[in-house]
Amino acid sequence: MNALVSVVTGFAYKRMIKPVLFRFSPDKVHDRMIRSGARLQCHQSVRTLLVKSLRYDNPVRLQQTLHGITFPTPIGLSAGLDKNFELVPLMHAVGFGFMEGGSITLRPCAGNPRPWFYRLPKSKSLVVHAGLANHGAPEIIGRLRTDARHLPTGFPLNVSVAKTNSPEAVSDTDAISDYVGSLSLLKTAGIGAMYTLNISCPNTYGGEPFTTPAKLDKLLAEVDKLKLQKPVFIKMPIDLTWDKFCHLLKVAEQHKVAGVTIGNLTKRRESLRDRLPQSVKGHLSGLPTREQSTYLIHQTYQKFGDRFTIIGVGGVFSAADAYDKIRHGAHLVELVTGIIFEGPQLVGQVNRDLVKLLERDGFRNVAEAVGSATSSAD
Repeated sequence: MNALVSVVTGFAYKRMIKPVLFRFSPDKVHDRMIRSGARLQCHQSVRTLLVKSLRYDNPVRLQQTLHGITFPTPIGLSAGLDKNFELVPLMHAVGFGFMEGGSITLRPCAGNPRPWFYRLPKSKSLVVHAGLANHGAPEIIGRLRTDARHLPTGFPLNVSVAKTNSPEAVSDTDAISDYVGSLSLLKTAGIGAMYTLNISCPNTYGGEPFTTPAKLDKLLAEVDKLKLQKPVFIKMPIDLTWDKFCHLLKVAEQHKVAGVTIGNLTKRRESLRDRLPQSVKGHLSGLPTREQSTYLIHQTYQKFGDRFTIIGVGGVFSAADAYDKIRHGAHLVELVTGIIFEGPQLVGQVNRDLVKLLERDGFRNVAEAVGSATSSAD
C-alpha cells in the first residue's frame, strides 16, 4: 500500500500540484511551504498519515552507524530548504533519515535582496541567491531546546554553520569568530548530532575566504580548540580542480574533521537547457552539479579511503542517482532540489528503490556498497 500511495502521490504532484506551484515565484512557494508545513506538522494525525503513506525504513539494508550516530536511512535533507530548523518533524515524516538545516550564523541575517530563487525547469535546477538568511544561532538554538521533547527521536540533526553575511564578518579574524561563536553555543546547548562548516557559500560578503589551504587551516585550528564532542564536517566547493580540492582535503586531514560534504552550488552556467539571463544572480543547484559532485566523491574516496565520511550532494532525483554517489564513495546522500521537481514522495521512493538496487548487486546493506565502483574501477 505504501508503494502505491507513493506512486499516486508522485503522479498527482507532477500532473496537478507542480504545474500550479510553478506559476508562482519560487520565493513565494518556499515561504508559504515553510509556514504551512510548520502548522501542519503540529498535528499528530498529519505526521502519522505522512509516515504511513510516504516513509520507508529497512533497518537491515539501510541503517548505518557512523561516528556513534545511527542513521535510519542514508538519505538526508540538504541545507538551504529549512534555514531555521522549523520543519524537523515534517522532514522526518516524509522519510528522511537525517536532515541538515541552516546554514545558521552567529547573528541574524536577512539574506540578499530578493529574489532568492530562479527556476530552470528543463535543467532541473534552481539558481540560488539567498545569502545565508537565518534567524541567528541564539534564536534557533533556543527554539530547538524549547521544542526538544516534540522533535522525533532517532533523527539526527546536522547543523550547518557559516559566517554571518555581513560587512562585519568579512575579515578572516571576524569570520572565524563568527563560526566559533555559533559552534560554542551549539556545544553548550548540546544541540545537533553533527556540525557542518559551510566554507563554500558563494553568495555572501567576502565570498569564500576559507577555500584556500592556509585560511582553512586557520579556521580549523580555532575549531579544534573547542574540543567538540560531535563530528565536524566541511561543506566543500565543487568548482575547483581536483588538485586544488585535494589540497583542501589534506589540510582537513590534519585536523579533527570527521567528514566532508561534496558539495555546494556550482557557478558554471554552460550547457543549460534553459535560457538564464545574466541579470539573474546566484549559483546553481540540482542536475548541473551532479557529474562534478560524483567525480569529486570518487576522487576523494579513492585518495583518502575511510579517513573522511562523505556526504554526497548534487543532482539526486532517483535511487539510481543516490546509488551512483554511494558506489563512488558517499556514505550518506543529501537532496533538496529533487523534492521540488519530483515531489515529497521522492524520499521514500529513493529508499525503497535503493534496497532493490542493493539486492540486485548482492550487497547485504548500504555500507557494503560504499565505494564499490571506486574499488572495481581501480
